[in-house]
Amino acid sequence: MAPGAPIAVPGAAGRPSYRLHYFALAGLGEPVRYLLHYGRIPFEDVRIDAKQWPEHKKKMPFGTMPVLEVDGVMYTQSRAICRYLAGQVGLQGATPEECLHIDIVVETFNDLRAAVADWFYDANPETKATKLRPLMEKTAPFYLSKFEAMAEANGGYLANHKLTWADVYFCAPLTWFDAMLRQNVLEGYPALQALRRRVDALPGVADYVKSRHNAEKLCPRFIGP
Repeated sequence: MAPGAPIAVPGAAGRPSYRLHYFALAGLGEPVRYLLHYGRIPFEDVRIDAKQWPEHKKKMPFGTMPVLEVDGVMYTQSRAICRYLAGQVGLQGATPEECLHIDIVVETFNDLRAAVADWFYDANPETKATKLRPLMEKTAPFYLSKFEAMAEANGGYLANHKLTWADVYFCAPLTWFDAMLRQNVLEGYPALQALRRRVDALPGVADYVKSRHNAEKLCPRFIGP
């Protein structure tokens, strides 16, 4: 499937309509947005702020987001949603082995994301302070060096020597990482920096990236039931 080809038109006969429910930030919703924009799939980007979240949470299948609503049916879990959309826009693996390589990248990146989030969202100042140094000196360099080697070994991509949804899943939330850690997290990793530039310049994605404003790159803490 050619990048930028129209996939779905909301409301058209026989075509699904899409609504993405997520917070007004990058985070786990950003890879979903990237894939939808890459595929030129029209969708309603429902962005929830902190005040809206307690009430909106009651409407979500498991009380979490992102949620992709397709013709009124709600689907949850960011990686499952991205895997589904990757099949719609031609960024899935061509064989079971290629799919396995993609999933390895995605699940490993999620381990890194979880470690960063565990530090950032820790509400206890004392325990939070003890987590930052090992995160920055051990955990993040360990994972990023592995991803750098993957990119070098796969012609600039993270799996299968070609663009896949693993690259999108890795690159899309990096503004979120940068904001949380207050630095360019890819500093010192040239292959990953090049991959980020490549993904942000993809047809459909590039216009979306240009349209984002600073508020969408921040990482507010959502507190509520």
